[in-house]
Amino acid sequence: MIIDTTEIQDIHSFSGLESLNEVYGILWVLVPILILILGITISVLAIVWLEREISAGIQQRIGPEYAGPFGVLQALADGTKLLFKENLIPSRGDIRLFSIGPSISVISILLSYSVIPFGYNFILSDFNIGVFLWIAISSIAPIGLLMSGYGSNNKYSFLGGLRAAAQSISYEIPLTLCVLSISLLSNSLSTVDIVDAQSKYGFWGWNLWRQPMGFIVFLISSLAECERLPFDLPEAEEELVAGYQTEYSGIKFGLFYVASYLNLLISSLFVTVLYLGGSNISIPYIFVSEFFEINKTYGIFGTTIDLFITLAKTYFFLFLSIITRWALPRLRMDQLLNLGWKFLLPISLGNLLLTTSSQLFSL
Repeated sequence: MIIDTTEIQDIHSFSGLESLNEVYGILWVLVPILILILGITISVLAIVWLEREISAGIQQRIGPEYAGPFGVLQALADGTKLLFKENLIPSRGDIRLFSIGPSISVISILLSYSVIPFGYNFILSDFNIGVFLWIAISSIAPIGLLMSGYGSNNKYSFLGGLRAAAQSISYEIPLTLCVLSISLLSNSLSTVDIVDAQSKYGFWGWNLWRQPMGFIVFLISSLAECERLPFDLPEAEEELVAGYQTEYSGIKFGLFYVASYLNLLISSLFVTVLYLGGSNISIPYIFVSEFFEINKTYGIFGTTIDLFITLAKTYFFLFLSIITRWALPRLRMDQLLNLGWKFLLPISLGNLLLTTSSQLFSL
């Protein structure tokens, strides 16, 4: 059988097109992930700068002002400094646990961003169990803290890891019960369906008005999950000499702070999605309703507006978290556990029973 040279060239060109299509498909999958990671990184840098500026204003002192205009590059400068600092490892510690712990904390929180709907059809992956996937993945982060404390071979670090695990368990239960109440109201576990269910009735359809007690419990529990003041007992300097972070330096030390701000951002995003309608801005008696009908065009401009609305609500709760840090004193460990088990758990359980009863009677 004789094959013409032109046919061979055609075969080679066709195989080349197939390989290009495969590369294009891989890049098309990776591009949304890279865009999301880039946006998260910029948001974390913005949160660090905002916290420093707001804290400086509350304490009547000068905040960062030399690294970049208005000090906006100070967080980037600090991260670069930690990147080039020496990583110290305890000689008698468990090196594998010591090194893996910070990475587990960061990666488990990063995966949670995949189920956040930033706008209409603007979500990385719409799972049917999106909210419980977030709870399941975020539950892995305390394991990384416990591994870090145990691997340090330091009693202060190990005690800090145990406190982090105890605090996470105490406040994840009421937080999960609040999420379950929202799922019952929306008849779905998907974050996209929860946002759509709130948009049907406009401003008054937000779960904030239908679940006021659940909103308060969720807000307090999310602050405790982020280990923010007044719930920062696992790494309190006065009691545990920075807790599970005692033996860390360099970039591993910086990963703990990155995980803290990532967790704070994802918690504020879920407050927005679950209770404030996500990208919905149907405010009554204000003439914005006709203007924001452009959201229904599903174009780039509409997606940008959805993203702006979601981030505006999110940064409002971030501002509240920063103000809370300088307004309330730190709790003792027994007070922290009593608040979770004796108050928030019964309230969230009662809220779930009321929600279930109302849903049954409405059938």
